[in-house]
Amino acid sequence: MSASGFVSKTVDVDKRTFLVQMLKFDNGNFISVTEGSKKIGAMVASIGIGPAPTTATVIPSRTESLFLKLTAEKLATITKGISIVTISVSKELDSNSAKFLVGQIMEIAKND
Repeated sequence: MSASGFVSKTVDVDKRTFLVQMLKFDNGNFISVTEGSKKIGAMVASIGIGPAPTTATVIPSRTESLFLKLTAEKLATITKGISIVTISVSKELDSNSAKFLVGQIMEIAKND
């Protein structure tokens, strides 16, 4: 991770390439997952204070709502803070791609 708290990683899965960008803060993080052009897409915010994370949809998604919610809640729980996750993809994620992406995001979050 750089001194600024910004991490960028290219993830290849199932012949698709995703750019995962994370901006880390002391009390949470902002994660962007894009395929193709860099766009803000569907967005979810989660706060991990208390026994269970609280999540709110900022920009609704037609297809990736489970991925967004799962990722935001896992990160918010790990950091005990706020996680904002956005995704912009060209086509729907299959379950294997989504699992792999979540794993890569968690790996980025755990590395300091």
